[in-house]
Amino acid sequence: MNDPILCFYDSLAPYYHLIFEDWDKSIERQGAALHSLLEALSGAGPRKILDCACGIGTQAIGLARHGHQVVGSDLSPAAVERAKHEAQVRGLNVSFLVSDMTSLAEIEERDFDVVLALDNALPHLAPAGLRDAVSAMSTKLRAGGIFLASTRDYDALIRERPTVQGPSFYGGDGQRRIVLQVWDWIERDRYRLHMYITHQADGHWETHQFVSEYRCLVRGELSRALASAGLEGIRWLMPDESGFYQPIVVARKPEDAIG
Repeated sequence: MNDPILCFYDSLAPYYHLIFEDWDKSIERQGAALHSLLEALSGAGPRKILDCACGIGTQAIGLARHGHQVVGSDLSPAAVERAKHEAQVRGLNVSFLVSDMTSLAEIEERDFDVVLALDNALPHLAPAGLRDAVSAMSTKLRAGGIFLASTRDYDALIRERPTVQGPSFYGGDGQRRIVLQVWDWIERDRYRLHMYITHQADGHWETHQFVSEYRCLVRGELSRALASAGLEGIRWLMPDESGFYQPIVVARKPEDAIG
């Protein structure tokens, strides 16, 4: 990833929870959905999980609450520090460290039961970066381990080309928030996202703008990248099937894989 992406997440880290109507409930809801999905895929029992796009810890914290052994990593030092704090105040033992998902060089373990890349993290990457990330994540999985990633539904969005997402209005008197996204389409499959978070603070209103770029990573492209990395059993689950809020792709490392 390049510096603009790092700046986006570093600057967003203190405010990320404001995107949600209730972040704690989102942690609980997403953790429960992922826990149930993992049980459906491979049976009961805690898993050793690497969340390699952990952000401020939404899914990592949610999964740790279900008894999983979680390691979280992210490109953004500010997000990682926030995630450490949020896990600590909730009494959870989660390891967090800074690492770029295209290499995961700082992750020493190579025997994870599950590797995650959620919350539309992969569409930041150009095709070469995507291949590097998928390859790096595959090397961290044990043989038979599960890969999960979620993205926006770009198969639909690339046709619709929306220019606005929201606004969403949260909170009550004195604690109101407005969250709005504006999308500027740069090319047919690439857009610049402007996120605006306006909230009441100490009796006045504050507005924060965060800017990043994404490309429309359609399901076929990601599936091909997973297959090229040697993963198998690739299938997509839509939200009504998985219970998660974005489409999820599931794949496995072959049982006979070496390294």
